[in-house]
Amino acid sequence: MARDTGRPLRADAQRNREKILAAAVRVFTEEGLDAHFERIAREAGVGTGTLYRNFPTREALIEAAYRNEVARLCEAAPGLLATMPPREALRAWTRRFIDYATAKFGMADALRAVVASGTNPYAESHELIQAALTSLMNAGTAAGAIRTDISPTDMFAALAGIALTSAGPDQREQAERLLDLTLDGLRPTPPEAPDN
Repeated sequence: MARDTGRPLRADAQRNREKILAAAVRVFTEEGLDAHFERIAREAGVGTGTLYRNFPTREALIEAAYRNEVARLCEAAPGLLATMPPREALRAWTRRFIDYATAKFGMADALRAVVASGTNPYAESHELIQAALTSLMNAGTAAGAIRTDISPTDMFAALAGIALTSAGPDQREQAERLLDLTLDGLRPTPPEAPDN
């Protein structure tokens, strides 16, 4: 991992780090393990020295890029809930989940190499994603916008299934249709009219 000195990064250093991580996801998704640090640095608009200072090894960069994708996904939930009704926030977040799954799918070979090196980039990711999804589902049920008999664990399983079958970049339309189908299934059922 990058050096942790305990001090927060300067604003320009933080911007460079974020640009490097975004570029790394794109390049590793496109090129897998064949990705060159020089291309990542060029796409990020930084020098290779800056890249190596932040991420001295390929494994450190891959792990940080993946963890950054998880953090971006999870940190989006509160902002979405603050600016949208709960059902719309959940829909917007599920789109972001598919973006995350697509990036993870594209980086699969690179992530396998990190695991083979003895590091677990997935540590805590499931719990973080589940917590973000739970906050969205709880807001939806509290607002009466989604069914109360579907748990966040059920919804996570549905999203994982969509990601497993439709996370390829060329499968986005199918993923969107499956998300719509899943979210339609979350609508609360109207109460039945009493028999006369």
